[in-house]
Parts: sequence; structure tokens; C-alpha cells
Amino acid sequence: MCGRYALSATATELIEHFRLLSCPEFGLRFNIAPQSTIPVIRQKPDAGRVGQLVRWGLIPSWTEDPSAGSKLNNARGETVAEKPMFRSSFARHRCLIPASGFYEWQPIAGRKQPFYIHPTAPDRFFAFAGILAAWTPPAGETIVSTCIITTGPNEVMAPIHDRMPVILQPEQFDAWLDPSNNDTAALKAMLGPCRADLMSAYPVSPAINSGRA
Repeated sequence: MCGRYALSATATELIEHFRLLSCPEFGLRFNIAPQSTIPVIRQKPDAGRVGQLVRWGLIPSWTEDPSAGSKLNNARGETVAEKPMFRSSFARHRCLIPASGFYEWQPIAGRKQPFYIHPTAPDRFFAFAGILAAWTPPAGETIVSTCIITTGPNEVMAPIHDRMPVILQPEQFDAWLDPSNNDTAALKAMLGPCRADLMSAYPVSPAINSGRA
């Protein structure tokens, strides 16, 4: 799973790095928890890539209970195309979730040691594979939400945890974001672990366990 991550970038940096048309401002954050408002990248038809602020925790468009979003922070890549709560979003509403790194916890001698996993190359960002949904209450404004797609571990992650976010590479962005791309087999083929040499990990303080850290 992926339950915490960091994004130490400005909107301008994301615009430059991901070649966006626009991106709303947001604060630098080093311990982002589910239910937070986060920036995602989507493809605006006939225009280009744009940034958008959404809620982390997917609320399926058809649900009557928005609290479902508190449980749908991640979607397993092995089943995201088939499960009812995810398949419509996977088919038509895919996004990238930019990150400076993410946290995972390794069981060690009866306790859990947090690790920070980040791009090996300096001044780079991860691009998590994500999906979006728009839920409209009977009265009120539409809530757009997202979740992170996960997969099995690569060699860096395997000693730490048995899951990791799907991290897409620049050459995959266009196909992933294209809302008209309905090649399910090709999309699912992207949902494996990234190359181990693209990421590094080191232990961090247990203070990160607090969402206020």
C-alpha cells in the first residue's frame, strides 16, 4: 500500500517538470496523509496536461456513501480494471500523482521502522499512477477524488514491504493520461514495479507516524 508521501515542489516546478499548461498553488508538504487535498495531473482534451487539486481517497461516482473514500486510498494494479469501485475510473479517468518520495514501514523486532523512498536522480519526481472519480451529493458541490494504484515490490522495496506505488516513466505519460485510450491490456501492462535503480531508500524517525510530523 501507500499511506503517506511527500511533495516538496512548487506549482511552477511541477509545470516545468511535467510540461503542464497550468497548476494551482499548494503548500510544500512532507507527510501527506489520506483525505488530504493533493495535486494531480490529468489530460485536458484537445489542450494538454493540467494540474488539479483533488481529495486523496476515491469516492466512486455511483456511491450513496461518501465515507467510502476513507478506505479507498489505494487500488491494486492486479484488479483495478475489474473491480466495480475502480473500473470506470480506470477506463476513462486516469491521472498522475506527483511525489518527491513516499514512506513505508518495515517490521523489525516487534516494531515498525519507517523508510523514505525517493528518486535516485536529484531534482526528480515520482509520478504515481492514479485514477479519478467525481461524486456529486444531493445538495452541494462535486467532490473530485483520487487513489494511488499499487503493485508488487522491486528489489529496493522487497525488504521493506510487499507493495509499492506504480511509478510511471515519462515515455508512458501520454498513453496513461489519454482519456480516449481504451487499450486495457496495454494500460494494465504499465502497472508493474519500476526499475530498482530509479529509487533509493533510507530509514527515518518514527515521528513520521504522526500525520502532524
